[in-house]
Amino acid sequence: MADNHSKEIRSMNMSHIRSKNTKPEELVRKYLFSKGFRYRKNVNTLPGCPDIVLPKYKTVIFVNGCFWHKHDCPRFVWPSSNEDYWRPKIMGNVERDKRNTAELQQLGWNVFTVWECELKKKATDATLKLLEERLCKIGSEIK
Repeated sequence: MADNHSKEIRSMNMSHIRSKNTKPEELVRKYLFSKGFRYRKNVNTLPGCPDIVLPKYKTVIFVNGCFWHKHDCPRFVWPSSNEDYWRPKIMGNVERDKRNTAELQQLGWNVFTVWECELKKKATDATLKLLEERLCKIGSEIK
């Protein structure tokens, strides 16, 4: 299937995709802050440069896009064009995510992943509440 956009328009569209401070990340951060959790953003001294780091809870949170990290949900669909580029790119992301998670766990960090699809309208409240409960549980174990 041919691309619907010219090379220049596609390049412009792709250049606007952010890797930090995305809307899903901001949603999670605002919720956590409103519940009294304090965090650091994009800590590059930790494997994978986690989106949200809660040092007090020894917990990191990755907020992943379903497409870029190959989530097993209806939002992920393999691109039908330029497969020779996309398959290794996306599978490389998946392998890197696994490595980073394993390294963080070896260092004693709790690792949570929040998926983009879990932050859509119907699921947002339940997802954020579950995240809060998990953090509170970790907090009670620390005390």
